[in-house]
Amino acid sequence: QVQLVESGGGLVQAGGSRRLSCAASGHTFGNYYMAWFRQAPGKEREFVSAINWSGEVTNYADSVKGRFTISRVNALATAYLQMNRLKPEDTAVYYCAAQDSSGSVYYTHRNQYTDWGQGTQVTVSS
Repeated sequence: QVQLVESGGGLVQAGGSRRLSCAASGHTFGNYYMAWFRQAPGKEREFVSAINWSGEVTNYADSVKGRFTISRVNALATAYLQMNRLKPEDTAVYYCAAQDSSGSVYYTHRNQYTDWGQGTQVTVSS
């Protein structure tokens, strides 16, 4: 099991940028696929992006493709989500998730991830 702590959320104007971080501890970070999900009020938790152990393979939801970039630095045991050209509909609690080496960047359902952070709120004002 790996422990995950997100940070970097806050209030941002539409069109602005924000970078989220997910710090991991407890197990070898490099063994894990990492992902970001988000959940808006009254909606299901939805997949945003995922990255493989080396950082060479990524996957994005269509709604964020071209605006968001996922990355990781294994030496720091940290994953990132760079969010650009933010829109009010990006407002949500953003969660970091992990899956061990049996995972895939094409896992897009929350049940396919075993470890979760507590979430960080991102609010985009119009």
